[in-house]
Amino acid sequence: MVGMDPSPIVLPSAPSPARRAPLPFVAAVVPVATGIVLWLVSGSLYALCFAALGPLMIAASVLDGARTRRRDRRRDEAEADAAWQSAENELRTRQQAEHDAQWHRHPDAAGCLMQPPLRGTDAPDGSTALVVGRGAAPSGIRSTGGEGERAREFQRRCGILERSPLRVPLGQGVCVRGPAPQSAAVARALVVQLCLRFSPAQLVLVGDRLQEHGLTTLPHARSARRGGYRLGLLAPGDARIAVDAAVWVVPPGSDVPEGLTTVIDVTELRCATVRTPSGSQEVALEAFSVDQIMQIGRDSGDDAEAPDDVPASVALQELAQPSGEPGLPAAVGRSGQGDVVLDIVADGPHAIVTGTTGTGKSELLVTWVTAMAQAHGPDRVSFVLADFKGGTAFEPLRALRQVAAVITDLDQDGARRGVTSLTAEIRRRESLLAGAGARDVSEIAIPRLVIVIDEFAALLQEHPDLGQVFTDVAARGRALGMHLILGTQRASGVVRDALAANCPLRFSLRVADAADSRLVIGTAEAAELPGGAESRGLGFVRRPQDLEPQIVRVARTAEADVNRVSSEWASARRPPSPWQPALPALLPLDEVRAGTATPSDLLVLGRADVPAQQSQPVEVLRPGVDRGLAILGASGAGRTSALRMLAAQDPQAIWMPDDLEAAWDAVSSWSEGHARLPRLVLCDDIDRRTAELPPEYAQEWLRRVEALVRSGRETTFVITATRSAGGIGRLLESMPRRALLRMSSRVEHLAAGGESAGFLADRPAGRARIGEREVQFAWVEDIDSALSPPPVPRWSPGQADSGIVSPAASQVVARLRTEYPEREVMMVQPGGRTERSGALLVADAETWQRHPAEWRRVRAEGEVLFRAENPVDLRQLTGVRDLPPYARAHAGRAWSMRAEGPARRVIVPAFAPMAGQRVGQQAAHLTRRQRRADRSGGGSGS
Repeated sequence: MVGMDPSPIVLPSAPSPARRAPLPFVAAVVPVATGIVLWLVSGSLYALCFAALGPLMIAASVLDGARTRRRDRRRDEAEADAAWQSAENELRTRQQAEHDAQWHRHPDAAGCLMQPPLRGTDAPDGSTALVVGRGAAPSGIRSTGGEGERAREFQRRCGILERSPLRVPLGQGVCVRGPAPQSAAVARALVVQLCLRFSPAQLVLVGDRLQEHGLTTLPHARSARRGGYRLGLLAPGDARIAVDAAVWVVPPGSDVPEGLTTVIDVTELRCATVRTPSGSQEVALEAFSVDQIMQIGRDSGDDAEAPDDVPASVALQELAQPSGEPGLPAAVGRSGQGDVVLDIVADGPHAIVTGTTGTGKSELLVTWVTAMAQAHGPDRVSFVLADFKGGTAFEPLRALRQVAAVITDLDQDGARRGVTSLTAEIRRRESLLAGAGARDVSEIAIPRLVIVIDEFAALLQEHPDLGQVFTDVAARGRALGMHLILGTQRASGVVRDALAANCPLRFSLRVADAADSRLVIGTAEAAELPGGAESRGLGFVRRPQDLEPQIVRVARTAEADVNRVSSEWASARRPPSPWQPALPALLPLDEVRAGTATPSDLLVLGRADVPAQQSQPVEVLRPGVDRGLAILGASGAGRTSALRMLAAQDPQAIWMPDDLEAAWDAVSSWSEGHARLPRLVLCDDIDRRTAELPPEYAQEWLRRVEALVRSGRETTFVITATRSAGGIGRLLESMPRRALLRMSSRVEHLAAGGESAGFLADRPAGRARIGEREVQFAWVEDIDSALSPPPVPRWSPGQADSGIVSPAASQVVARLRTEYPEREVMMVQPGGRTERSGALLVADAETWQRHPAEWRRVRAEGEVLFRAENPVDLRQLTGVRDLPPYARAHAGRAWSMRAEGPARRVIVPAFAPMAGQRVGQQAAHLTRRQRRADRSGGGSGS
């Protein structure tokens, strides 16, 4: 219990009886014995007098003990009485505290009148406690100790709290049964108690008998048509009405209405009986006369002004719109005093509109925009409408000439562009004011821009970084003629203090939390508005000059109203959008070049979108200056098209050959300085190329390309890939610029260096993110960009002997004899050397190792060939650790070496597999390629 000491009251124990002191027989015997001894010794009778002291001492001790016991008994009784008095005082104090706490927490009607209760935001329901009177109730006070009848009586009184509020659940109502005057007075008291505890927005009174009981003077009866918890005052024979609960007044002996679980039988007001499923109890009742009820109604008339003065509905066409006035005044609804005019300029410069779902928040915004458009033309005002609750609320308003742009949450990219462009609009207006030497937009001919956002919280949830844009607009919008109307279901936690401080114009429809209502309009009235269709469009407006919020019925805007306003300004020119149109999905190169003067030494990449600057500049590449550009994207994202577009602008551009042998040779020539690097090198699908190369060749080739990129000062590499991983990732990291096209998944997008918010599964082909800019690559018709690889030289034997290292030497000998009939072809054998020069000596690597002299001779005088399928043989027999030029396996390729010169790639038709062998070898080769691709993460090109 609130304020009650939980410790039990300690009762005093009964005083124990005093014990009788023992008689001093030993002390009495000593003088008797002494007197007798003296008499025997002296013979004097006077000695016997000394013996008489013993009995005298016994008698004195008995008298003194009795006196002491009486004194202790009186002291113990006084202490016990004092302890009981303290316990009684403690009981009275605790019972009074508990009594006061009970009545404070559960007041009846009289208690509510003496101290108005604090009203919560919840309406009554079946579990609401109703105080039916005063009576004995269980108490939380406990006692311990003591004994006897007095202690038991004290403990009984501890467990009972007299005159406490007796409560019953409201349920479906209460039945008051008894003589008419008494039962009616008790019923009125119960109804008034509920009316004083709950506001008219939470509780309404219904029934035909309200008038005769004086209850119609209460605001709860006047607000009956607004909805809320319906409480009826009924009697037998009344017409059935829809109620949530009822107080029934029935005569003595009548049956209790069905559904009621609380019956109050009234015989006398101070002695009635309350019967519930838990039992019956005597109770003292509270009663009110009709005059008292009417006085209470008159006193509470201003407590909650019922919105009956506000029309049930109002159409926009019924309102007279102001014209010819400064600012942007617009009539948006009607109150009991007439039309309500809001001026976002004079009352703002910004506004907050709150309301839960279904209260008419979107209708209010539509009405406000339409009313401003009716009163002010495109030369005075333009609108940017942002709908983040499904994209349909502002769709009808597109027909208005004053509407410059509409953005929705259905187009997330467009929404971000639009909001970001507001920063550029701030700078543009600041420049116009500075150029005109004006301090305010009213001094120059520029229309005001009103930005209306439905579901501001959803916008911030999708794009939290855009909150600063609105804070900037709010801080500088007054002088620049930029105004915000922010619609949200709740302002708490959504509209930051820095933004709310610049929004003095507030409009709140019904909200769920009283704290939200107080934050917006300064009172909890918006939380007390009832639900239901009757309260749709009913809200409170508070302007800076208003001492109290004013209740308003928002006007409904029909499609005909929008069409009518649109027709009135049909001849006016629509204001330009504050941002550039979205980049097209297809941007022909000729259109880009025709629209801009691009120097001949620059190559056009496409057009960038910079909404923060309200511009879409041409994105360029500077060949020979920019070291490189990496383009990453999934299949079909436009990688190859981007390279094709660059090649169309630079005829000298070199494509990295698709043929792996040619690609290896090209990079090797550039790396070793045998060929001059061109100004622009284009390499498509570098991950696919490396996946097709053997691992050692792929690693070395990527290393050489990376070295060229890092060291090339007059060459620009443009490389495309489907993903960034391993050695390819290191190569791409070495390139100063990166273009991120659509990736196959969000994971791939993040791995490629993109931001999570920037992943769009439906990003158009050719749309890339380069740095902080969105860029649409230019497009050209398909051209033949494939380069024919340079021919691989066919091997021709020299004049000296040639050594051929190959497994299956006998088969190779047979094919070489057919291929070169003019030459002597033979197996390497001991002493098998011929006198003729130019012989072709064939053996496998092991055989050559067994004939080192013959090997050294051929190596020094002639030429040796190694099959491309066996690079290990080359390393073993020559000791060369450098990779030979890449050569395709099973394609008749071989490495030729003369003396100490480097290996070169040649074609030896005799090494090509036969038809049957070729099919099996190709299948095995494809299988190995696929395994390497899976390990390296390569992918197919676009």
